Formats: sequence, C-alpha cells, structure tokens
Amino acid sequence: MQPSLFLIPVTLGETGIGEVIPPHNKDIILQIKYFVVENIRSARRFLKKVDGNINIDELTFYELNKHTNLDQIDSYLQPISKGFHVGIISEAGCPAVADPGSDIVAIAQRKEYKVVPLVGPSSILLSLMASGFNGQSFAFQGYLPVDVSERAKKIKQLENLIYQEHQTQIFIETPYRNQKLVEDILKHCNANTRLCIAMNITCEDEYIKTKTVKQWSKTLPDMAKQLCIFLLYK
Repeated sequence: MQPSLFLIPVTLGETGIGEVIPPHNKDIILQIKYFVVENIRSARRFLKKVDGNINIDELTFYELNKHTNLDQIDSYLQPISKGFHVGIISEAGCPAVADPGSDIVAIAQRKEYKVVPLVGPSSILLSLMASGFNGQSFAFQGYLPVDVSERAKKIKQLENLIYQEHQTQIFIETPYRNQKLVEDILKHCNANTRLCIAMNITCEDEYIKTKTVKQWSKTLPDMAKQLCIFLLYK
C-alpha cells in the first residue's frame, strides 16, 4: 500500500468501538507505527481499545495541539517520505474537523502525499441528520465569541443567515459554558426560531431534541459538563 496519511476517527465519549468504527479501520491502524495525536495519553487509550494486543511501546507519537510550534509539524510527516504510514488521531470524532489536524493535512496535500480519511462518527453530521434542519445548506461556526456583547451580535448574525439564506447554523461550546450559551440564544433569538440541542451523541445517554426558542424557554436539559453541539434554523 502506498505510504499515506490516514485520518483516524475516534469514538465520541465511551461508546464501544464496534458500534461506530468499522473493522477496516483496525486493519489500517495495525499497519501504522507513527501517529500525530492531540493528546498522547488518550491516543494510547484509544489504540488499546482498538486492539488490546497492540504494542504501544513500539509506536511513535507526535503531539499536535494548541501548544505545538507549527514550524515543527512539517517533520511529523517525514516517515511518509521514508515509506511509512502516518495516522492522525484527535480527541474525539473525525480528525481535521474543528481540530488542529487540519494544519498537517494541508502540509501533506502540498507535498502531494496521499491523504486517506477513514469512516467514523462526526458529531456535526450526526446532529444535522437528527435535527430536522436543512441538510442542503449548512455552516459549522465552531465556537462563538466569549465576550457577552460580541456573542449576542454573533447570535443575531447567525439568525439572519437562517432566514435570509435558509442555512442551518451549527456551533459548539466548552462544556462548562453550555448552559450560558443556550440562555443567550433564548434571550436574543426570535421565539419561533428552532434550536436543536444534541448531547453525548452515540453514547448511552444520547439526547437530541429540536424545539422552538419559546418551547425551550420553559425547560432546559442539564448540559453542565456535557459534550453538546447546537443547531439553529427557522
């Protein structure tokens, strides 16, 4: 097989490997000795879940996160030039989507290395599928501003896109700020605008509900410290 950069999806939460990761991924992973990871400890744990017999000590890990010097990530792809595969593993879900892995994929593309995305769970697409919102036109906004006034402005901008462009708006938040984000949405959005709250996707306590802002204002789920993704549409 041609030396390649493989994008390896990870389970969302503590979901069993067999529930969301196809067997083909395991076959590929066992051929890789070099991994670019967001967190070495969690990457090791994931690989052991894939195959308990895997020898972690034989593997090489390169850490890629917000603390990594971007000038050094070019060297992470050197094994490919020597005939070896390299795999990218993020903390959860699909690498390079709302994830620093995109930086190294861009380098691989410039060097014309083969890039292979493997199949696995994406909270963005799974939540969109379950929301009942427009799946033809949508945008993932990542994190909204932390500043109160800037966040309110952004929420209103996104709501305008919903009504003017008929485009679903998708975004996330740090778990401890989930509740405050939704409260801001309820405060600044039209009563008839619909909000989907998708929480712990693919996990045993999965929660995906779509209601209007007015309906949500009566009761909200406990989102504290939960992995949530939010979607807005008209």
